[in-house]
Amino acid sequence: MENKLLTANAIIPQYDRSKLVPRIVHLGFGAFHRAHQAVYTDILAQEHGSDWGYCEVNLIGGEQQIADLRQQDNLYSVAEMSADAWQCRVVGVVKKALHAQVDGLEAVFDAMTQPEVAIVSLTVTEKGYCHAPATGTLLLDHPLIAHDLANPHQPQSAPGVIVEALARRKAAGLPAFSVMSCDNMPENGHVTHNVVTAYADAIDPELGAWIKAKVTFPSTMVDRIVPAVTPETLAQVAQATGVADPAAVACEPFRQWVIEDNFVAGRPAWEKAGAELVADVLPYEEMKLRMLNGSHSFLAYLGYLAGYQHISDCMQDENYRRAAHALMLQEQAPTLKVTGVDLGKYADSLIARYTNPALRHRTWQIAMDGSQKLPQRWLDSIRWHLAHGSSFRLLALGVAGWMRYVGGVDEQGEKIEVSDPLLPAIQQAVASSQEGEARVQALLGLNTIFGEDLPANEQFVKQVTEAYLAVREYGAKNTVAG
Repeated sequence: MENKLLTANAIIPQYDRSKLVPRIVHLGFGAFHRAHQAVYTDILAQEHGSDWGYCEVNLIGGEQQIADLRQQDNLYSVAEMSADAWQCRVVGVVKKALHAQVDGLEAVFDAMTQPEVAIVSLTVTEKGYCHAPATGTLLLDHPLIAHDLANPHQPQSAPGVIVEALARRKAAGLPAFSVMSCDNMPENGHVTHNVVTAYADAIDPELGAWIKAKVTFPSTMVDRIVPAVTPETLAQVAQATGVADPAAVACEPFRQWVIEDNFVAGRPAWEKAGAELVADVLPYEEMKLRMLNGSHSFLAYLGYLAGYQHISDCMQDENYRRAAHALMLQEQAPTLKVTGVDLGKYADSLIARYTNPALRHRTWQIAMDGSQKLPQRWLDSIRWHLAHGSSFRLLALGVAGWMRYVGGVDEQGEKIEVSDPLLPAIQQAVASSQEGEARVQALLGLNTIFGEDLPANEQFVKQVTEAYLAVREYGAKNTVAG
């Protein structure tokens, strides 16, 4: 029976999918990966005859995504949403799809130990690295890591699965692969190297030494706004393509991928599909994390508190628009090392992207996992300002907005559904403190977020406390306007 997606009103695969080789095993088949790295690889196959394919793996959660994909012969659709038109493509580069808990870990390791596998890539979100965001080090007492150290051949965490696959390749005399993080973290390759080698050293120092010698961990900077998929999104994609696709994803037209060119077993020619291959990704990562993600988080917490459901709603408020732009150029841009980029133009382009009314990007979605995001999006910039004696008023307001948000009650007295891997510690800090100054002190005591230095810095504490009290007394909307 013909696959309906191959008749969709979209760019459909014109290449011979049977010739694809799953040389990349990807951990984390979520919306972002579907709309970003897989699209670049699909363009390569479509326009340049590349035979690089994917084996997609979900370790924890996302069973339905894998089931939906398999139902469709591993095809799915991507819709680029702009205010005036939707452009769709059917992505065909997925060769195989597995779920660790449905298919069993052995099926995953069988895929990862195929001789042709050259890259294992990840989009598992910041919390999937089981690390302390303030320091980038592996948390050996993290529940998943503690489990894996006791059961190294039956791992549950991404670092544990990668190390077990590498151990099996080493034992079989197979070459190593490169491990490429595509998650939003500064020096994501460095963080991945840290957690993988620290875990390997803890179970087998000889294996740890082999990994350090044989495996590379290229850093990447990824950029494309991909809102969480809703039933409304799926209905709109179905209307645009003429085919219902439960694995579909929608995103903005803009996409960017900067990759450190450091691979031990080859890579696709992603530069032919628009990626930038560079020697050092960090300046680009910092630019994106601080200007885009930092302003996104600012709008997420303070926008949610003001009753704005989407980023585009925030952009209809002139004060929020102005504050986001000022945060980017006055407080984030001065901290950056990137050269040869017009940061004013970059900031203007971000505001234009945020204003796209077709992108229903929820403030609540961006507000998730704040404990993992604050260090790289705001706190490193604040440290820079403290060292240089410059103003960080808006960054302090962002921290205060986060503190108010994780208090769990909005300005109308309604419950906020806070989603964060450190939620028990956050809730304990909130419950054990009086509202006001004491609440700020209690939350600053979370040193996996704030480190030891910031809570000890008088100026930082003073500015965050003042901003918090202002948000509490006047509301987020009035404080941003003021």
